[in-house]
Amino acid sequence: MPEPQRLPAPHGLDPDGFIAREGSLARVPPAFRPVVAAARDRLTAAYGDRLDSAYLYGSVPRGTAREGRSDLDLLVALRAEPTEADRTVANALGAALDREHGVIDGVGTLLYGRERLLSEAERHDLGWFVACLCTPLTGDDLAALLPRYRPTSLLARETNGDLARLLPRWRTRIAAAPDTEEARRPLVRFMSRHLVRTGFTLVMPRWRGWTSDLGEMAEVFGAYHPERAAPMRVAARYGREPAGDTGVLRLYTDDLGPWLAAEYARVHGEKVLRPEEVTP
Repeated sequence: MPEPQRLPAPHGLDPDGFIAREGSLARVPPAFRPVVAAARDRLTAAYGDRLDSAYLYGSVPRGTAREGRSDLDLLVALRAEPTEADRTVANALGAALDREHGVIDGVGTLLYGRERLLSEAERHDLGWFVACLCTPLTGDDLAALLPRYRPTSLLARETNGDLARLLPRWRTRIAAAPDTEEARRPLVRFMSRHLVRTGFTLVMPRWRGWTSDLGEMAEVFGAYHPERAAPMRVAARYGREPAGDTGVLRLYTDDLGPWLAAEYARVHGEKVLRPEEVTP
């Protein structure tokens, strides 16, 4: 099959062809540095010796965050598996940061145990995420214990090959949400970003590069699947500027999502079930 024309040249790799780690503390825009410093200090105080390491990811460490529009994304690695109490602490900490720092629009915190992040089962999912998409904030960097990664079909499968399993949960979340624009807006943002990243990783091994820019992801996907380019561009736009549109959510769960899940399974296969996903 001939490769499409008019798409960005592959990039995001180091000279040896591995995905280059994106983001750094040096790229954090000045306006966001106080909230980043506060997050580091409060995480250290909240978890003490149980904290193994903490990271930033997303637009803030990439230097592309917009004041009052971008959220602060954190990943926290604990020395043991997190408890519900740990998650409650993380949620309260995030809510306080969001309330006190108008420069951000929400805080999202991923909380995992060190052992899981370094496990073989997560080698091409959470391990890759830490090694390539996370910027060290405090503690020892777990990336030193992980391999380097290429944009392969295996990486595509293990990062985003679970969309078919997620769609029923998305429909349940949408049905349970209050019937307000404000309540739907976070769902639109989350699902938009997820679908764009899934669409991009579907074609990533053919493109042979990496990007985290939603607009570029949509354009790369659209070059290989022009018949689906328009709805993917819509998802990229709503991933940056979400609105609580019920029509967009229906597009995701009834059209774009099911097609993408089926095509992903055909091309890369389905992501291996994790132990917590297996029903006894």
